[in-house]
Amino acid sequence: MTGNTKLVRRVHPTSFKVNVALELIKGSETVAQICSRFGIHPTQAMAWKVKGIEALKSGFEEAKRPDVIKEELIDELYKTVGKLQLELEWLKKKTGNTSY
Repeated sequence: MTGNTKLVRRVHPTSFKVNVALELIKGSETVAQICSRFGIHPTQAMAWKVKGIEALKSGFEEAKRPDVIKEELIDELYKTVGKLQLELEWLKKKTGNTSY
């Protein structure tokens, strides 16, 4: 390569990535064959396959509603505040200092 040659990073559309991942998940051809056909590196193809499988897994999980998430967070915060109040009272008794 000469000093003036620049490597251009290719940006693949999502549909292309999905097609590659599906072919890899099917397993009808080897990774090398699929990568050769699509013109991509095997490492990149395997990364897309892993992402595709993770997306499938998360697609079947039930999504929590925002109000349920908020309630869970509030409950957790109340528990933390209560624990901290108990610890503070215990420390006050242990040190004999009630000026806090």
